[in-house]
Amino acid sequence: MSALPAAKMLPDALRKALQDAQAQVNTLVLGKAQEVRLAFVALLSDGHLLIEDLPGLGKTTLAHAMAATLGLGFQRVQFTSDLLPADILGVSVFDAQARRFEFHPGPIFAHVLLADEINRAPPRTQSALLEAMAEYQVTVDGRTHPLPNPFFVIATQNPVDLAGTYPLPDSQLDRFLLRLTLGYPGEEAERALLAGTDRRELIAQAPSLLGTDDVVALRAAASNVHTGDALVAYVQALLARSRRHPGVRVGLSPRAGIALLRAARAYALLLGRQHAIPEDVQALFGAVAAHRFVADADAGDGATLDAVPVD
Repeated sequence: MSALPAAKMLPDALRKALQDAQAQVNTLVLGKAQEVRLAFVALLSDGHLLIEDLPGLGKTTLAHAMAATLGLGFQRVQFTSDLLPADILGVSVFDAQARRFEFHPGPIFAHVLLADEINRAPPRTQSALLEAMAEYQVTVDGRTHPLPNPFFVIATQNPVDLAGTYPLPDSQLDRFLLRLTLGYPGEEAERALLAGTDRRELIAQAPSLLGTDDVVALRAAASNVHTGDALVAYVQALLARSRRHPGVRVGLSPRAGIALLRAARAYALLLGRQHAIPEDVQALFGAVAAHRFVADADAGDGATLDAVPVD
């Protein structure tokens, strides 16, 4: 596979800043190097990230660590059962002196939005994020307002079988490029967490290693990573296999295939390559695909993947 022209490659300083940013987040979220890498994949792919796990396993810590390291404008919204769409998007307020309505932006007007425990809010409020995540704009009272660039949603949710949760609809799930689970930390990482400084204090002290222009440049570089015809054919075969697999009721859509290729480009860039390979797709398949198809209880993510040969 051919590499990109030299002009498209990352400057050494930006490549070093990206490596340092990953390393810093790994010092704040211990023992989760692959999950941290996948979080950066979501960022560089111009996508959004959903982190799903039990309470207390570091979902919010990862989101805060990412935001602090990125050096972007950050807002957090705690989703609750009484949260209204206007609490996220903003409201138009009548200015009696000017005799007109003035729009007061909500917290969604940030480069990084942490939607904490998103599935504790009712469906009407969850859907308020749909337009923003898909179109990078919001419409209030018939007027459209563009969101900042870059715009990155990190949402956390608890498993749907916990009390007080509302399952995200398929249309909302599909807006997330990746879904991660963190799981319990390893023994060594857990001991360091118990004996070390509070994560909130460490995050507050963490320097910003990237900024707005850096993220825009990194996203452009990721989008220019080469994907050959053979890789596209491999992804297409995965999609077709998911639709025919006996354990899958709803297979992967073309949008899922596009997401796989976008994520593979970013994954390759993070590993220092200017071309994506099948191993990149394989490393990402579960995080990209698991929340997009409906499988029977006895069908795993790997069953679809392993059935497709790599040419």
